[in-house]
Amino acid sequence: MPAQQPLSPAQRQQRQQLRRQCRQQRRQLTPGQRRRASRRVGPALTRALQHRPARHIALYLANDGELDLLPGMTHPRLRHASTYLPWLDPLRRGHLKFRLWQAHHAMTPNQYGIAEPARALRGRALWALDVILLPAVAFDRAGYRMGMGGGYYDRTLADLQRRPRQPMLVAVGYDFQCVEEGMLPVAPWDQPVDRIVTAGSG
Repeated sequence: MPAQQPLSPAQRQQRQQLRRQCRQQRRQLTPGQRRRASRRVGPALTRALQHRPARHIALYLANDGELDLLPGMTHPRLRHASTYLPWLDPLRRGHLKFRLWQAHHAMTPNQYGIAEPARALRGRALWALDVILLPAVAFDRAGYRMGMGGGYYDRTLADLQRRPRQPMLVAVGYDFQCVEEGMLPVAPWDQPVDRIVTAGSG
């Protein structure tokens, strides 16, 4: 479970510094480095999923230098899955919903300029997904991730605690985004994930 103690000023500063560092490092990757990492993510995801069901997978579209998942979704283990993208819940501020998505589906930019599925597309309940692939700015081997700071995923995933069925939560990123335990102070709202999947860019 996430830590219950509030972050100290020093811990907040440590998180901010780590966020800036990791964002800058992934922005500095060359197009070739990004492509190499994206090609490696499919096999890495397959190893992480093992024999878990993967018929309904929520993913994200790369933004701000994030690892691109789309090449990995062509892997034989994943390419027949129904895929879903997050969109901002208009009724529950600060939460996400997930909408069915394919490359030809209509998209619209949200308030942050990030493309998300049009609302007319069919959605799927959070607990009914098999796998949720989460973006991260940094994460540690204990399964805690730090996002961009908006808290959308953490607030949304907190709803799963009341559900008996749990999707597999997988944080995805480049190798350098995975830090040693203790380098990422855990905030009270941080929701742990089940697996960490990284891909090298070298």
